[in-house]
Amino acid sequence: MRAVICTRYGPPEVLVIGELATPVPRKNEVRIRVRATAVTSSDCYVRGLRLSPVYRMMARLALGWNGPRQPVLGMVLSGVVDAVGPDVRSCAVGDRVFGFNKSLFGTYAQYVCWPEDGLVGMRPANLTDEEAAAIPYGGLIALSYLRKADVRAGQRVLVFGASGAVGTSAVQLAKHLGAEVTGVCSTANVELVASLGATRVVDYTVEDFAEGTERYDLIFDAVGKRKSATALRRGRRVLVPGGVCISVDDGSPKLRREDLVLLGELAARGEIRPVIDRTYDLDDIVDAHKYVDKGHKRGNVIVSVA
Repeated sequence: MRAVICTRYGPPEVLVIGELATPVPRKNEVRIRVRATAVTSSDCYVRGLRLSPVYRMMARLALGWNGPRQPVLGMVLSGVVDAVGPDVRSCAVGDRVFGFNKSLFGTYAQYVCWPEDGLVGMRPANLTDEEAAAIPYGGLIALSYLRKADVRAGQRVLVFGASGAVGTSAVQLAKHLGAEVTGVCSTANVELVASLGATRVVDYTVEDFAEGTERYDLIFDAVGKRKSATALRRGRRVLVPGGVCISVDDGSPKLRREDLVLLGELAARGEIRPVIDRTYDLDDIVDAHKYVDKGHKRGNVIVSVA
């Protein structure tokens, strides 16, 4: 099978197209023919090992010293089950699925084997593979942190970094939970964030939300503290008494299969929609990583696996 191989840690150019043996599903595994995947910020962090010295050392021990032990990166997919291992009960050959796996990787390839009881669900029938691949990463992470903050109807939620993969999902999901949502983004993304259901959009290039009169029950940082630390420190002044500020860097998200099913149902009903910035072919994976590295993508960057 064709796959993108990460030859070592480094810039996007360390990714090369190669041929690998097609995996065979083992007990309780399904083999998925990947139709589309996504280049996430997490993929780029792993590829470039762009971490603080302490975390870089820990990552090398966990992932591989000079390069990833699993040389095929990619956490997200949409595709079709084309083989099943022994004792598989929940999937059948021909099922159209989508999913997310932050530890096994492997979706930058034509085929991948995943446990049937992992984060794999039936793809919403009204979405293309590219659209379905734009849901799991941002959707599952955003939903985990919104649940952690116990977002409820009638609350006021501010999403800092509202135009990225996690941010666009957080805006839509907070609205679904009944909150009044304010999104913070750059000028170029104001219309996008408003179209996702934000009641108010703050353009951070012309306005400082921390100097405003609005008060919030939750400030959710969807971009990470490397970019948001100063804004979040100042933003605490606009929290209501008892309000909380939470970041995607605050611990690991709790990713649940039932949440993936929920996201699929919401997408099928049109209550959330995937946001895609650009779509690349697998052969153009280096260009896709270069674009994500710039840090200005809108929603998701998708890769079609022909």
